[in-house]
Amino acid sequence: MSSLTVRLGKLRLKNPTLLASGILCQGSLLRRALEEGAGGVVTKSLTLERRKGYPTPVVVGVRGGLVNAVGLANQGAEEYLKQELPLAKKGGGPVIVSVAGGETKEFVRLASMAEEAGADAVELNLSCPHVGGHGLEIGKNPRMVRNIVRETKGILSIPLYVKMGYSDKLLASSLSAEEGGADGVVAINTLPAMVVDVYTRRFVLSHGMGGLSGPALHPVALRCVYELHRVLSVPVIGCGGVEDWKTAAEFLLAGARAVQVGSAVGTRGLGVFSEICRGLSNYLKREGIESIDNLVGRLEG
Repeated sequence: MSSLTVRLGKLRLKNPTLLASGILCQGSLLRRALEEGAGGVVTKSLTLERRKGYPTPVVVGVRGGLVNAVGLANQGAEEYLKQELPLAKKGGGPVIVSVAGGETKEFVRLASMAEEAGADAVELNLSCPHVGGHGLEIGKNPRMVRNIVRETKGILSIPLYVKMGYSDKLLASSLSAEEGGADGVVAINTLPAMVVDVYTRRFVLSHGMGGLSGPALHPVALRCVYELHRVLSVPVIGCGGVEDWKTAAEFLLAGARAVQVGSAVGTRGLGVFSEICRGLSNYLKREGIESIDNLVGRLEG
């Protein structure tokens, strides 16, 4: 029987699927995702202080996906880690805590809090496209990326992954993350986008600008994973438009060692994780491939 087990540095997953950050917020829902077959889950991005985020509407459907601008809404790291993380841990699989800050000391503090609370790994959000002073603004600066990763990794004993967004500095910043000690790179976050209402002549989202996710993002993310796999030594985790086993397999062939699933959870439900895994298992069997490891980066031509 073909094995779906993968390793992301020191972290072992029973299969290569992960719930992407920001999709399910409550710990009980993260637990359900694990129980429904996800190999691991990533929490919403946590900040030191409570954030209300942007007023509704914060998400809208478009052809080929969704555009959202939530604004990093969360109840603050301390409350979340105390109340929600223990519930998520009951799912029996790895729980990765996503953190978002505006400067190095915030990331260091958040990562330390996450490890103390029982997180299995930390994911640095250096890629949110619609919150000023956070996310993509940092991720586009290779020097800042290196410093943040180095300082944060220095206080952790659990794996540290860095979620990058699409920019002309993607390769440079990802290499800087590796140099800083990152255990893996997640690529990519949503693409900057907007939606307008021609009758009101206004933005549909309250914030105006947002981030595009879903199938429309997949070809872009696929290319990013392929390019990163060619230059990085650490694992790459593909994110963007995974909705079935084929799109997951495309990421794996391009060089990803695991995939994150986001929008498809909203459109297809939590059963998408087991569906992807069944499809991958059948694919490996048909192709005579013994394990996921033997599929990663095997894109020919």
